[in-house]
Amino acid sequence: MRQASLRVNVGCGSSPTPGWANFDNSLSVRAARWPLAVPTLARLRVLSRESADLARVAEARNIRFADATTRIPCASGSAAAVYSSHMIEHLDRREAHAFLAEVRRILRPGGVVRIAAPDIARLVREYLATEDADGFVRASHMGLTRPAGLTGWARWILVGPRHHLWMYDGGSLSRLLSEAGFADAAATPPGTTRIEDPGQLDLAERAAESVYVEAVKPRS
Repeated sequence: MRQASLRVNVGCGSSPTPGWANFDNSLSVRAARWPLAVPTLARLRVLSRESADLARVAEARNIRFADATTRIPCASGSAAAVYSSHMIEHLDRREAHAFLAEVRRILRPGGVVRIAAPDIARLVREYLATEDADGFVRASHMGLTRPAGLTGWARWILVGPRHHLWMYDGGSLSRLLSEAGFADAAATPPGTTRIEDPGQLDLAERAAESVYVEAVKPRS
């Protein structure tokens, strides 16, 4: 892949995009580097079955580890596009700004960032229709269950909490991107994009629950 056509998927989980550089920060991706780590952690129940499956996908499909709030391992100005789906809601506000600063660093001028996130506006509409407060909180994934037992605490220490730390609608996510120094931030309908060559990127990933926002790194 030529440097100029680098496309980066951050927080890909078990759905890496063919033809893109795919990164994730999960323990599963780290564990995939060592052949004995995955079965050992799975046997100790530190890795769930789903996490063990992700480790196998990471090894087979070259998903690389990256803590995107610290450094995305790509050269500055090298990426034509950066995509992240259902990851930013797991970051607190400081981490979200740090992540977007890294995205801005690796994007070339005119490059496009596309963020997909759970749409809190949809959840609010559902709550107003049903008045089901418990359902609203469950659907937001912002409720936190304390770990129980040694295995639960070990998983908490190694994997960390997996609940949502912030929620967005199209307007708030657009403002966040603008605050991070991007231009022309706007919500976009599923299936459409300003990325010149999205390749096999799923432009309608989790469409029933998502809002999509795109923005551009300024050329000057």
